[in-house]
Amino acid sequence: MIESPLFFGDSIRNLVQVIFQLILRRLVVSIPTLIGVSLVAFLLIRWVPGDPVMLLLGERGASPELYAEMKRNLGLDRPLVEQYFGFVSQALQGDLGISIHSKRPVIEEFLDRFPATVELGLIAMFWAVLAGIPLGILAAVKRNSPFDYLVMGGALVGYSMPIFWWGLVLILVFSVTLGWTPVSGRISVMYDIDPRTGFMLVDTWLSGEGWASFKSALAHLILPAVVLGTIPLAAVARMTRSSLLEVLREDYIRTARAKGLSFYGVVVVHALRNALIPIITVVGLMVGAVLTGAILTETIFSWPGIGKWLVNSVTARDYPVIQGGVLLMAIVVIAVNLVVDVLYQVVNPLMRGKS
Repeated sequence: MIESPLFFGDSIRNLVQVIFQLILRRLVVSIPTLIGVSLVAFLLIRWVPGDPVMLLLGERGASPELYAEMKRNLGLDRPLVEQYFGFVSQALQGDLGISIHSKRPVIEEFLDRFPATVELGLIAMFWAVLAGIPLGILAAVKRNSPFDYLVMGGALVGYSMPIFWWGLVLILVFSVTLGWTPVSGRISVMYDIDPRTGFMLVDTWLSGEGWASFKSALAHLILPAVVLGTIPLAAVARMTRSSLLEVLREDYIRTARAKGLSFYGVVVVHALRNALIPIITVVGLMVGAVLTGAILTETIFSWPGIGKWLVNSVTARDYPVIQGGVLLMAIVVIAVNLVVDVLYQVVNPLMRGKS
């Protein structure tokens, strides 16, 4: 039966309407979340011992008069309630404040460093999905075999492995002992790359420096991407196996096998397509976790992204950077989850009445 153009147009119109309503509901629900995140970020950094004004002036140069003047200029002499509502009022206007140390707008510093975190996160997720889904498929097909136990055991170890320990082990083996990869940074200091896009792999390709600069950027990216992608890989492999095993028990899969369809036709075309929803869920959650949880990885490898920026800001008690940076990362996570929800509606029509 061939669907008429009118029916097809109604389906598209219905999908667009459902997605619009979903986005509107999610935006409304995200408001209390952002308020909570802003409040927690605002209060926690102020409970950490240390005075940003004293760190700026130094113990010997902090006369009482200069200390009071600096504190007044930074707005830190006002009551906490007034400081918080001032921060929220400015944030609603797109102004997240000025960094205490760099004297630059927080939003500018965030945008300068965000591409580095995105590049690292995307490469980490790329290899996690590229390896995790095939491993999960093979583990499901070879259920209760030695290969299945090996994959699931490795996934359990990878999921529970401390990132800082894993990163240091890889540095010791591949950088220090074997000398195959650089220890830190995004590219060798011998290359002066114009940051056109902020993505080093793209910028080196466009710079005209040749293959050598691109190879240097890729070499610097390998270890941190492997470390950051280990936990997502384990989660994707386990979810792929679990979801695929449920689908393989369905009647239509047995019917497809009885018809003599090939392994590719049964598992990849029929079973995997219907097992994608839980996998998309895990991938979406892991993308948000990778983008916001790269703090340890970026610190270990001196990767100049958002994570390392926030760690340095905590050390320096840079209140505006911490408040603004945490709020912006919360917005990124909400946006990623919203994209995942929209993908649900596109991939699975049965979800359109349940969101």
